[in-house]
Amino acid sequence: MTTANELLSQMNDRSREVFRRVVEGYLDSGEPVGSRTLTRTLSEKVSAATIRNVMQDLEFLGLLDSPHVSAGRIPTHLGLRMFVDGLLEVRDLDHTDREKIDATMGANAQDVGGFLDKVGSALSGVTQGASLVLTPKHEAPLKHIEFVSLGRDRALVVIVFADGHVENRVFTPPPGQTPSSMREAANFVNALVEGRTLSELRHVMTDEIKRRRLELDSLAAELIESGVAVWDGESDSSARLIVRGRANLLGDDSAEEELERIRQLFDDLERKRDIAEFLELTDQGDGVRIFIGSENKLFSLSGSSLVVSPYMNADRKIIGAVGVIGPTRLNYGRIVPIVDYTAQLVGKLIADRS
Repeated sequence: MTTANELLSQMNDRSREVFRRVVEGYLDSGEPVGSRTLTRTLSEKVSAATIRNVMQDLEFLGLLDSPHVSAGRIPTHLGLRMFVDGLLEVRDLDHTDREKIDATMGANAQDVGGFLDKVGSALSGVTQGASLVLTPKHEAPLKHIEFVSLGRDRALVVIVFADGHVENRVFTPPPGQTPSSMREAANFVNALVEGRTLSELRHVMTDEIKRRRLELDSLAAELIESGVAVWDGESDSSARLIVRGRANLLGDDSAEEELERIRQLFDDLERKRDIAEFLELTDQGDGVRIFIGSENKLFSLSGSSLVVSPYMNADRKIIGAVGVIGPTRLNYGRIVPIVDYTAQLVGKLIADRS
């Protein structure tokens, strides 16, 4: 299958310029771009008929599309991918955008969660898109854990870390739990927690449960296993995603079909499905990555684009990510440096704290 970059390399100068002008016009206005418009902007003076022939060739290659009965063209997802990979001119970070992001970095220095929430709000405000922030897992040594029943099928675990950080997480306990079985489970856990991180505790408890299963009430043992799976298993990442700026994608002027697709996207996010994949999107190294439409299944329903960059700790290990999601006609040249700069600042702040 021919890749976008291979198609770009096979195009002559005229086709490349027509293609670039169509994409830039669409990203700027959101409207199809017609041949008559291009005759006024191309560096080479050619007729509208000649431009129409070029556009038809680009449409045949799958790079442009002709919506409805419009005489103009818009880029396909393949065309946007080719533009982003081969023709996108990334701007320097705007001074005003930099100031807004820098102002956020000075807030809530003692509270990483609150700070990252403000980062998400700033990204959303600066870009007028929805922001996504995947927060780092808290891996400080533990001090105390407590289980609290919230009803027949809901329970709360309160996790107190040695550095003063406190997390409250709701989970679904195994059937049949009682206040006494929860107290017994908490006592068992607290005998092991001191000086250990959640990851270390999980391994120690697995061994301890094997040795002491006969000493424990069977319901308490189930609670411990369920609770640890919630704290440190795959679902742990679901509590680590911060979404801000949803309203920016739900404007009154959006077409009803687009609104429904965007609602589906946020339904996916709010149900926390596939959130573990958000960080995996960035696992191929440092730097900004751009996903357009169906290129990743997390956002494929909405037909949206995601600009995302990982941030790293002092050991250069990826521990989280920041990103912006919006319509496919995002201003990529402006959004990319904003996301890149924000990710670098977040990583520096977390590295300095450690």
